[in-house]
Amino acid sequence: MVEILTPDICVIGAGSGGLSVAAAAAAFGVPVVLVEKGKMGGECLNAGCVPSKSLIAAAKHAHAIADAKAFGLLPRGFEVDFAGVHQHVHDVIAAIAPNDSTARFTGLGVSVIAGAARFTDRDTVVVGDEVAIRARRFVIASGSSPALPPIPGLMETPHLTNETVFDLIERPEHLIVVGAGPVGLELAQAFRRLGSAVTVLETGHPLVREDPECAQVVLDALAREGIGLRTGTSVLRLQRANGKVNVVVRAQAGEETISGSHLLLATGRRANVYGLGLDIAGIRQDHAGIAVDKGLRTTNRRVYAIGDVAGGAQFTHLANHQAGMVIRNALFRLPARVNEHVIPRVTFTDPELAHVGLTELEARDRGVAFRVLRWPFHENDRAQAERATDGHVKIITTRRGRILGATIVTAGAGDLIVPWALAVSRKLNIRAIAGMVVPYPTRAEVGKRAAMTYFTPVLSSRFVRRMIIFLRRFG
Repeated sequence: MVEILTPDICVIGAGSGGLSVAAAAAAFGVPVVLVEKGKMGGECLNAGCVPSKSLIAAAKHAHAIADAKAFGLLPRGFEVDFAGVHQHVHDVIAAIAPNDSTARFTGLGVSVIAGAARFTDRDTVVVGDEVAIRARRFVIASGSSPALPPIPGLMETPHLTNETVFDLIERPEHLIVVGAGPVGLELAQAFRRLGSAVTVLETGHPLVREDPECAQVVLDALAREGIGLRTGTSVLRLQRANGKVNVVVRAQAGEETISGSHLLLATGRRANVYGLGLDIAGIRQDHAGIAVDKGLRTTNRRVYAIGDVAGGAQFTHLANHQAGMVIRNALFRLPARVNEHVIPRVTFTDPELAHVGLTELEARDRGVAFRVLRWPFHENDRAQAERATDGHVKIITTRRGRILGATIVTAGAGDLIVPWALAVSRKLNIRAIAGMVVPYPTRAEVGKRAAMTYFTPVLSSRFVRRMIIFLRRFG
């Protein structure tokens, strides 16, 4: 006999966004059913943000030891225990997993069902042959999966994605990475610091979404660490021979073969829409994912979609923000519009590259009259003390000083971007940042120094200088 459930909200997918919706709704006493066919916590916990940042943290410590001589330290006997690194990564996952577990959410009042969900009509979702869910509102938060490029020989050649690379127990001798986006470069640097030779292949421009000037600071740092970055390089086919992975590419010099021990594909992600029965439910989708309006509703007005499956930027923090918007609209009927323009993003290389709002190129393309403010980290005392002086802060404002965007490239840029994200979302004037009292010595001082350059033209103003001369007469 089929069990029929009639909750207020049915959430499909227990990744970050889905869990946020379920937890918030349950906190308001709303009946919620959460359906997940894989692991609780989704991609972020199990194969994305958490393991990647754990690996990057291990690699950062390895790099610090290797670079210790600059600080007068001479470590001896240092070596990388890659199996230990693997254990560290999975220990972190295990430590965080209880927060996303079935037990915790059941305790919060959420009915958690393990299995694959699919729509059978506009108003009903079934899980297997035993459960039918007829909810007042549905939220699809099914996430995304690695997008595998159509390369000849791929299926016959061993390859890694972000879903499998963290299962490695032995260090790759030579890792070939296809794709020079944030994920590809983050993992490339991590494996290089842990002792692997690394070659990155990219057809177009690395970090193509980012400010080119700031992105170049990251690329220069990767080159100094010995990462081979090959741009303008197309992968023609893959071959496996003698335990090696042979990648045949077309570059400017012609066709050549690059051999490595392991191959990592970091070529983007695709929305998880297969098997959901979207057509039956009247939910439109396109190449990017499920089509939604500004309020995250699909073409079926009873169904929302959030996170990676909704076709926008693929960030955990955006999915969580969207979850809040859905709760606002679904429970309280309040207007909710997601503005991705104010969502910050971070590439977690070293140095990190963080951005929010408009880049200089975007401001120019929009025909906005703008000013560029900047300040380098080599002028910062804390950066000098830590011997991490690469990078700068770059701010875009209107002529009148409203903050339109900010890009920061330096160690810890992901933390330093936060006040600028607030400034962009609240449409603050640069005077708000210039007037802050910033603790010394911190990297945050660079942001204030950049803000103060907005007033530099005033220093040479004849009016101001005459005013000072006039006031001096009064003692």
